[in-house]
Amino acid sequence: MDKPSGHTLIAAGKFKQGCLAILDEVAESHAEYVITKRGKPVARLVPLESDEAKEAEVLAGLRSSVNVLVGEEELLAPTDADAGWNLQD
Repeated sequence: MDKPSGHTLIAAGKFKQGCLAILDEVAESHAEYVITKRGKPVARLVPLESDEAKEAEVLAGLRSSVNVLVGEEELLAPTDADAGWNLQD
């Protein structure tokens, strides 16, 4: 098994022989594998991100992209029904 640039290269035959152990390693250590067939990469095995990690990533991106133009009190204040919003027309 070769280990260039953050992932381990493994031949498909060796992957097939040790599949369950390799899956356990990926889950525990977040290792990444590139599976090769006749020396050419054909697949990548990577750990799944938890839902919490995905949510944190999305929220982190949103935090830096929102500009608040009014204070919280004004934002959450009740609206005046006579302020020009007539939903019955």
